[in-house]
Amino acid sequence: MKKMMISAYTEFNLGDDLFIKVLCERYPDTRFMIIAPRLYKLVFKDIKNLKVYASDSVLFRGINYVFRKLKLHNNFLQRFLGDQSDGTVHIGGSIFMQGEHWAEYVANAEAMRNKSKPYYLMGANFGPFTDDEYYQVHRRIFPEYTDVSFREQYSYDLFKDLGNVRMAPDIIFQLKYNANETSSGQKPPAGQTIAISVIKPSSKNLSGFDNLYYEKMNDVAIYFIKQGYAVHFMSFCQHEGDQEAIGQIIGLIPAEFQEQTHVHLYKTNIDDILAALAGASCIVASRFHAMILGWVFDKPVFPVAYSSKMVNVMQDAYFTGKYTDFAHLAELTPEEVYDSMATNRLDVTLQANQAEKHFEQLDAYLSPAPLMEGRRSYES
Repeated sequence: MKKMMISAYTEFNLGDDLFIKVLCERYPDTRFMIIAPRLYKLVFKDIKNLKVYASDSVLFRGINYVFRKLKLHNNFLQRFLGDQSDGTVHIGGSIFMQGEHWAEYVANAEAMRNKSKPYYLMGANFGPFTDDEYYQVHRRIFPEYTDVSFREQYSYDLFKDLGNVRMAPDIIFQLKYNANETSSGQKPPAGQTIAISVIKPSSKNLSGFDNLYYEKMNDVAIYFIKQGYAVHFMSFCQHEGDQEAIGQIIGLIPAEFQEQTHVHLYKTNIDDILAALAGASCIVASRFHAMILGWVFDKPVFPVAYSSKMVNVMQDAYFTGKYTDFAHLAELTPEEVYDSMATNRLDVTLQANQAEKHFEQLDAYLSPAPLMEGRRSYES
């Protein structure tokens, strides 16, 4: 049985946590390891082939502190666990956004990577970035990876001349979900409901839009309530301000409509959010993965695109329905959202099948057929 290290964004973001869930459930005979806050033991309590090493434990932090003080390694345990594994799967979505201190971040990530072991990059998009050097550095790094699999055409086109780069639709198109089989017993909401996934725009580098966005989501919520809907607000990531945004929006809703509003705050209970989305009549998706999950659950979806990655994926999926972005948010009317729900479904059977391609190279390593001549192998 192989042991694989998982590198992922571990800030209790629903989309990223679903990546980990899909990965581990696909390979039940592989032992996975991840370094994450101790609450992740609760998030993934039902995934028996995943071991969570608590990054916030006294022991973990203490050992790393000693090695830093001795100037031996800044992240000793991360490197040690990686060395004990048979390889690493770096899985995530927006994991290549250029930050202010990007050069230091890249250097630290490369210092932790064991270059003698296979390294699989899965499900990402590249950017946004402003410096060509950021792009060029990754052009030099990516050929050292075993496999690079992007989730949209734009990112693929940036690196398609590299021999190990591929593209497939978002990994969450592969999600298998049955509300009747969840361990938490979550039931979908009854009656006509609209699920509204929210963001805090300023946390997405959309400065000056917070109040306008909150007012528009308030207008949509009130309009749907008047049409007989219950409104379910969704926070996918407290760390990124979703919960704060819900508080601001609900604060605008008049008292007589408050009883028709419900709140779902993701922290450790994946099934609660999935049940609410699966049971919704329609979805307003400010979160990227609310859009994807809405399509997976065959719901009418009205995307509120906060970045080019959402628009890129809509184009890749041939979505022709109505949506808005922040450049046109001021023009949005609740009537437009309501009317779009009659037409904004998307059959993603093709995308679900194509998303399998993300796993082609990892399948060959974790569930290999007899070794053919010329096929790359690794000694662990």
